[in-house]
Amino acid sequence: MNYPGLLPFAVLGGTDDRESVLQQVAQEITEIPDQRLQNNVAAATSILAGLVLEKGFIQRVLRRDNMRESVIYQEIEAEAKAKGRAEGLQEGIRRVAVNLLKSQITLEEVAKLTGLSIEDVQLLQTEIESESM
Repeated sequence: MNYPGLLPFAVLGGTDDRESVLQQVAQEITEIPDQRLQNNVAAATSILAGLVLEKGFIQRVLRRDNMRESVIYQEIEAEAKAKGRAEGLQEGIRRVAVNLLKSQITLEEVAKLTGLSIEDVQLLQTEIESESM
């Protein structure tokens, strides 16, 4: 508990009362004078505590607002948003390809218009055909 950089690991230590340890860690975190360091330690603590404690308890003990200011939290959030956008884009392309195939556009043209490989378009064609049976 004397070293801020080790606080996130405290809940993983050999103790039967991890909830109490997390509460102690949360108190120590509030005493860190550097706000940025405080937020980063809180975010790291939250992540590691998630391995052994319930999400709701962690959120109650470690104020979520502080974690949002953490560069670690922001990086995780940015990666999740980027992944979501990429998945959404792929789903949109897939839907366009399905609509084109249903409109009797050739496989080659669908591949050209959507950027999908011929193999992917063929798989979509197979899915469409199996759905219509």
